[in-house]
Amino acid sequence: MKISEIIESLKLEVATKNVALTAEVTGGYASDLLSNVMGQASAGMVWVTMQGHQNIAAVAALLGLSAVIVAGGTAIEQETLTKAEKNNVLILTTNLPTFEVVGKIYALGVKNTK
Repeated sequence: MKISEIIESLKLEVATKNVALTAEVTGGYASDLLSNVMGQASAGMVWVTMQGHQNIAAVAALLGLSAVIVAGGTAIEQETLTKAEKNNVLILTTNLPTFEVVGKIYALGVKNTK
C-alpha cells in the first residue's frame, strides 16, 4: 500500500515539505520509546508516535521508514521538520489518538511485518 492511500483514508496532514508521498508501506509500528522503535521497526514501515522532537526524524531516517505519523495533535518542533526535510523523511500529523490511528491503519491491511 502506498503512503498516499493512508494519508487520504485517515485524512492526515502532511507536515514536511518537498517529501514524496509515493513510498510503499510494508508494515506498521507504534511506540513512543525511540530505543524500542530502533529495535523493532524496519525499513518501509510507518511509525505512529506522539513525540514531536527532532529525534523522531533521525530514527526514521536511520531505519528508512515510509513515514512518521504524529498522533494526538502533538506539536512538532520546527527543528524536527527541518531535519526531516533534509533527510527526506515524511512526517504526517493527526488529532486522532494513537489507538485510533493504529486501528485504522491495521483495518486498511497494514500489519507489523517484522
